[in-house]
Amino acid sequence: MSYKTILVHLDPTPRCSARVDVAIELAHRFDAHLVGLAATGDAQAALAFTAPVAADVIEQLRANLAETAEQSASLFDKAIERSGFSRHERRISSLDAIDAIALHSRYTDLVVVGQADDEGPHAASSRMLVERTILGSGRPTLIVPRAGNFEKVGRNVMVAWDASRSAARAVADAMPVLCSAEKVEVIVVNARSSSEGHGDEPGADVALYLARHGVNVSVRQQVSDIDIGNTLLSHAFDIGADMLVMGGYGHSRLRELVMGGATRSLLAQMTLPVLMSH
Repeated sequence: MSYKTILVHLDPTPRCSARVDVAIELAHRFDAHLVGLAATGDAQAALAFTAPVAADVIEQLRANLAETAEQSASLFDKAIERSGFSRHERRISSLDAIDAIALHSRYTDLVVVGQADDEGPHAASSRMLVERTILGSGRPTLIVPRAGNFEKVGRNVMVAWDASRSAARAVADAMPVLCSAEKVEVIVVNARSSSEGHGDEPGADVALYLARHGVNVSVRQQVSDIDIGNTLLSHAFDIGADMLVMGGYGHSRLRELVMGGATRSLLAQMTLPVLMSH
């Protein structure tokens, strides 16, 4: 198994270039076809107004949206040119970004998006884009942090394991990365052995599964009195991990919203690229 088509979301934010660089590096490593996707949202432009407006106003809005998308795609073209990578294409969709990613991701192996900018003018929509991509794309989603440089990703990987369905899905979806990594550490936080989940030795079963795929894997059981999201990020820093693999939204969305949840906590404070599956 390998990633043969990778989709990266293009937008006019300053961090888009870092996201594209990560996608190019992964596409090069896996000899994958890279798709850069920009969305205009002009199909919904007329709905942005609560009162009737002149047709020329709507057309001007659509023209502005198209220009912004074209600028994002042009930056992708320039990054590709600098890298010398040849297997690529750019796409511009008339849908909004959330719907465009949902549609185009169905024909890809991996989706690359950026961490939401909680302080930007479009904070709510950027959070929704990340969450909807994780929950609705049907594909593993790699989220690139809004700060930091990530020249190499997936060489020293940490896997957050809680024996859940979503964690198992994330491990399977990340297999191309895990098999090509120099080392992989499975971390189990505050685990209790049980016949329904972890087994007698938490982390041992998934480590054996990975070892059978040729993964250079070790297991760490961590006891922590802080929240799981911060525990994972702290340990990732300690071991110099360059990617975290974990399940996303393992509980019901209502429970996540009420309790916060490791997923939401980590998405808000992430310091390294995170590959999530649901």
